Amino acid sequence: MDSLIRLLKENARLSDEQLAVMLGVSADEIASRIADYEKKGVIKGYSVITNDELVDQNLVTAFIEVKATPQADFGFEDLARKIMSYDEVDSVTLMSGSFDFAVTLTGTDYKEIALFVAKRLSTIEGVISTSTHFVLKQYKKQGFIIENEAEDERGFVSP
Repeated sequence: MDSLIRLLKENARLSDEQLAVMLGVSADEIASRIADYEKKGVIKGYSVITNDELVDQNLVTAFIEVKATPQADFGFEDLARKIMSYDEVDSVTLMSGSFDFAVTLTGTDYKEIALFVAKRLSTIEGVISTSTHFVLKQYKKQGFIIENEAEDERGFVSP
């Protein structure tokens, strides 16, 4: 992986000057490379990684497995576009294995997600079946530990 991309993935808030020092190039070169990556679509956006439980305890995240029938001449592309057009959907990924798509979405409660799956996702032409998995607790997200381990307060007892 490109070292500039790796550093940006670790901390996108680093300034061009900080990145330049870390990579041994000029800040102007860093700015130019980042602008080029953005123009080419290599960099699609910038985001913050949060502990969702601290942001809103009512947020619910679900991973949904979708089995689908590929469409003639288009394969899975049209179906993927349809699924990702919904605002509720965070990500859509074509998978190998026993299901075709992995869909991630976030809602305000379990019922909202269940209704989305029942009324919108499963009714799309080409969707054969879905299987919804709700996130109960997240420990690591995009390489970052979300919740620090609680200290063991039991103390050490020697034999």
